[in-house]
Amino acid sequence: MLMSRIVEASRAVAATRSRKVKIEQLSALLAEAETGDIEPAVSWLSGELRQGRIGVGWRTLADLDVTSAEVSTLTVTEVDDAISAVASTSGAGSAARRVALLTDLFSRCTAEERQFLIRLVTGELRQGALEGIMVDAVAAATNLPQAPVRRAFMLSGRLSATAVAAITGGVEALDAFRLEVGRPVRPMLASPAESLRAAWEQLDGDVTVEYKLDGARIQVHRSGTDVSIYTRTLRDITASVPELVELVLALPCDSVVLDGETLAFDDGGRPRPFQETMSRFGAESAHELLLQPYFFDCLHLDGTDLLDVPLEQRLTALERVAPGHRIPSAVRPDADEAAAHFDAALDAGHEGVMLKDLGAPYAAGRRGKSWQKVKPEHTLDLVVLGAEWGYGRRTGYLSNLHLGARDPDGGEPIMVGKTFKGLTDVLLQWQTEEFPKHERERDQHTVYLRPELIVEIELDGVQVSSRYPGGVALRFARVLRYRPDKDLATADTIDAVRALLPNS
Repeated sequence: MLMSRIVEASRAVAATRSRKVKIEQLSALLAEAETGDIEPAVSWLSGELRQGRIGVGWRTLADLDVTSAEVSTLTVTEVDDAISAVASTSGAGSAARRVALLTDLFSRCTAEERQFLIRLVTGELRQGALEGIMVDAVAAATNLPQAPVRRAFMLSGRLSATAVAAITGGVEALDAFRLEVGRPVRPMLASPAESLRAAWEQLDGDVTVEYKLDGARIQVHRSGTDVSIYTRTLRDITASVPELVELVLALPCDSVVLDGETLAFDDGGRPRPFQETMSRFGAESAHELLLQPYFFDCLHLDGTDLLDVPLEQRLTALERVAPGHRIPSAVRPDADEAAAHFDAALDAGHEGVMLKDLGAPYAAGRRGKSWQKVKPEHTLDLVVLGAEWGYGRRTGYLSNLHLGARDPDGGEPIMVGKTFKGLTDVLLQWQTEEFPKHERERDQHTVYLRPELIVEIELDGVQVSSRYPGGVALRFARVLRYRPDKDLATADTIDAVRALLPNS
């Protein structure tokens, strides 16, 4: 398959807001692809390089001195092989060798192909934002049900590998994917609830109500003496959290996969700020800031996979293996008991509570109504699209943020508001230093960013508005914190924002 066919499909997908048309375009391409082209094609059109980061930045690509080809001749395989060669280059003189390899590749690209590759390598193709559509496109291209494709993706963690299995082996190949201890599973996510009582009534009270900790999500894998610990985005942080590894090795089991949160406490037993917990994930040693884990789910125990059993059974397994590290919870509380547990969570310095359906399986990677989060204020995880230069005492600092919600159909993030409230002097300094690293373009007043930074916004609600393309605007939005543990794929969608409209 020619590279130009990938570029053509990418352009067609970007040109429409119709989910149906996007799926049709992508499934048509997959139906044409030869087996060896499937994995890179799926990765690229999902906004990712199959090889991951390759050690090349935007400036290197922009500075390449090449003339574009007039006619498209490059194949998908040739491009993928060239990227692999760049990724594997290391050692003395590696920068020069990467430039030579890229110069050769780009000299054979047309202008459109070159722009596509620049955006792909630098993350401009909205990494991860097209996953949901691509899953549906794989199902459409193979005439398979969506459910086995989604499940295989959940378990493999790699959409490209899932596509190859579906196209070459059908349902049988998809069913061969199993939970593998040591390979992270895409985490199950929660939806915001209208209120505590609304969530309790919607789930008929057959729930566990758990503290929603102001910590960092972790997924723990142990097989014998081998332990791996992953973040929400499936990043391996095992080397940074030795105290958690030691704790997991002491659990009474041979193999286990646990889902939970970790956080640090101050001397008074109150949770430390979220940013302090996150700082440990990049540290070389624990120093004096020790993390404590709180587990709320068990996905595997001693050879038995538990993803498909009801939550109540998973909690029984969790009680068996880690009774001293359970997240504070109330099982099947009445409405008054649920409210009391919510108040207790807030009194202890936590964010609120989670209500979880005791009969629900673990639906990894998806937001549904089986898990609902309740906080005293509405919060949204939004994408920073840009920032305006400040004035007055903020002159010289990037201040007023442009905020966007994720398009669930894979388009560009949709702007829903602006805010400069909640920005401390420390955050203003950080933004001014950090934002240019993510710059897409700028004008006299604003620096526009690639959609890479996620910020948690507290708001009083939303209202209908024609000012922004999503038809809604945030009310009294203020910055709570940045979320380095999240990326565009886990930001809140425009649908989540609209769900906060009165009487929605």
